Amino acid sequence: MSHYHAVVWLDHNEAHVMHISPGDVEKSVVTPATPHRNLHRKRGSVSGSRQPEDQHFYHEVVEALSGASEILVVGPGHAKLELIKHIHSHDHGVADKVIGVESIDHPSDAQLVAYARKYFVAKDRLLNP
Repeated sequence: MSHYHAVVWLDHNEAHVMHISPGDVEKSVVTPATPHRNLHRKRGSVSGSRQPEDQHFYHEVVEALSGASEILVVGPGHAKLELIKHIHSHDHGVADKVIGVESIDHPSDAQLVAYARKYFVAKDRLLNP
């Protein structure tokens, strides 16, 4: 089935990807291959740099979003911004499909779908008065 919209809620532990059409929702969950590790400062690092992000995880999230024409990226922390950086660096064709990045806490799947539908309707009204 072809879906026009997709929303992804993610943090560093998992990503919930929802492909949304007027009468259907297809859900998938993507998890990193390695368990979440502390991304804060490296222990004993003079530079105080962070652990590198899991680019494979972000690549799998992008693959789960394939087929969508418009994508909304949401989440509670920095993972959504890291996904956007990954998309701009590695998946240029997907970058134009991302229409919004929003901060939201930990919604249920039903709340996430309702939020996304409301967001897409409002966006469509703004662009097509």
